[in-house]
Amino acid sequence: MSAAKRSRLLQLAALFLGLLLVCLLFAWWRSPIDPVAWQPDPNPGLSGPFTANALLDDASLLRPHKGIGPEDVLPANDGWVYTGYADGRIVRFRGPGAAASAEIFANTGGRPLGLAHDAGGNLIVADAAKGLLSISPDGRMRVLVDSYQGVKMRFVDDLDIASDGTIWFSDASQKFGIHENIYNFFEPSFTGRLFSYDPVSDETRLHIDGLFFANGVALGPDEAYVLVNETGMSRIHRLWLKGEKRGERDIFVDQLPGLPDNISFNGGDKFWLALVNLRPEILDKLADKPLLRKLLAALPASALMPDGHYGMAIALDTDGNVVRNLQSADGRVYAITSVNEYNGSLYFGSLDMDALARMEIPE
Repeated sequence: MSAAKRSRLLQLAALFLGLLLVCLLFAWWRSPIDPVAWQPDPNPGLSGPFTANALLDDASLLRPHKGIGPEDVLPANDGWVYTGYADGRIVRFRGPGAAASAEIFANTGGRPLGLAHDAGGNLIVADAAKGLLSISPDGRMRVLVDSYQGVKMRFVDDLDIASDGTIWFSDASQKFGIHENIYNFFEPSFTGRLFSYDPVSDETRLHIDGLFFANGVALGPDEAYVLVNETGMSRIHRLWLKGEKRGERDIFVDQLPGLPDNISFNGGDKFWLALVNLRPEILDKLADKPLLRKLLAALPASALMPDGHYGMAIALDTDGNVVRNLQSADGRVYAITSVNEYNGSLYFGSLDMDALARMEIPE
């Protein structure tokens, strides 16, 4: 090879390396995350009590209104079934003929997620953008909590209400809101929190912080404890509220094969847990590679989202053992965010579907 050719190749190589360096520096500058290394728990996969099945394929799809993401579904004692959509609407309907009876109950102007009724018939809403809301039976809305110690909450997620009126709720992350949600998992910031709100004293109390995306909330039997899902770690924390363990915290269940979203208690012997997606292998593999995650996060959020077309929900007994396992791999029911039991049926919400699902509890 002539000296001229070698010189030309060296120039091209230097140019390529220079452009690569510029691209890497730009990606580093553009990336919105400050990643840290973390250690995921072992992933059991779809084995043992989580063995794959197609039981969810038998569910009926209900489309009370045109819209995306009926995230939580609340079958209420007033005869209505409530759900909230991505555009802020809260819709309610009666019975299997959902579309015929459906009406818009309210529009929060944000993103309604967890739903529950208080003793006064007010609909309490965990709205990712607006905070913890109360909507009266005639549709009047007011904000209960949207900040803590003067700092705005970024991602109010789910709730449950105790018999004394105390509202237990989660704030998923203090860094990224719902529209930048994927960055919570590429960073992660470990800023999820569990709060309680007393509507009589108007006091908000922090009980647990440092969670890798705090999500579903459910009070247990006799309200002896409250559960909060830590989505990023695929586990559920328990905070004892009564008895000898009062004030103590432990792990109710861990090493789940999916990402836990909402959780609900059926009032008797089961917690229903929605798994919004199987655990993305890429996140576990990159857990100890913060530099690589920093560069990848420069991509648009939509390019980082894992495939969420898998449906999974499980039931846990009051000791945390898996007693039901419902799955769908064909994309009929997927991205499940909530499961609520009512009169022998299960209602499933979804983050991405244009329908909610209903099925009788399988034997």
